[in-house]
Amino acid sequence: MRVFDPHIHMTSRTTDDYDAMYRAGVRALVEPSFWVGQPRTSVATFVDYFDGLVGWEPFRAAQYGIAHHCTIGLNPKEANDPRCREVLEILPRYLAKDGVVAVGELGYDSMSDAEDEVFAAQLALARQEGLPVLVHTPHRDKVAGTRRSLDVVRESGIPPERVVVDHLNEVTVSLVADSGCWMGFSIYPDTKMDEDRMVRTLREYGTEGVLINSAADWGKSDPLKTIKTATAMLAAGFDQSVVDAVFWSNPVRFYGQSERLELDADVPDRQGTTFAGNTIERGSR
Repeated sequence: MRVFDPHIHMTSRTTDDYDAMYRAGVRALVEPSFWVGQPRTSVATFVDYFDGLVGWEPFRAAQYGIAHHCTIGLNPKEANDPRCREVLEILPRYLAKDGVVAVGELGYDSMSDAEDEVFAAQLALARQEGLPVLVHTPHRDKVAGTRRSLDVVRESGIPPERVVVDHLNEVTVSLVADSGCWMGFSIYPDTKMDEDRMVRTLREYGTEGVLINSAADWGKSDPLKTIKTATAMLAAGFDQSVVDAVFWSNPVRFYGQSERLELDADVPDRQGTTFAGNTIERGSR
């Protein structure tokens, strides 16, 4: 089985996770920029973080034969912090980089006026740069946040087929299915969506325009949830070709709209391989 995880926060994971993902069949992924769990206090910390997403992390993934891409944006939670507003000024230089395949994660956390401004500004950047958009739907007031996100996307003029609205569940999926945007689902051990609920949702709404991710971050999560959901689909009677479409062809079609996907990541000889003088190896035994 070959899998493309369209949303996973590998900066939060270990090299053992890369190894386990490769062994299970993951061959490509997209890592969205996001909130790192602690408030950042200046734009300089974002510069270091974005540099890691386009530099060190693709290097680390390549050591395990996985093609790494990312999305760049100012996340909704930190859009409310005036200290982070200058991030909008540095985004164009990162959105022009080869490994950046979308703008995101964008959207709402608490649906404040500041989030409105930052969301609209970044949608304008996506139009300017010709990139797809990854929209994060809020954990609170999810229905209202999803409706508002779709309204803002519509007002931006970006074609819906260039937008994925993520973290959907049974309550919000119909809103996005009717919009023409791609439908994103994050599979977690205890929250948002699990494998069996995902299978039932696919039976009701079909597999066209669906992206399924493991999202795995610094919280309780599992980087193999894509594989486990694919296995659940097969056990439920979905054809192998349909499973392949959901976990490979669909993310390739969506992020391929950036014209920047590079999916040939051969497993390299790690001996002596470095990035900026650094290596994932830790010397001989």
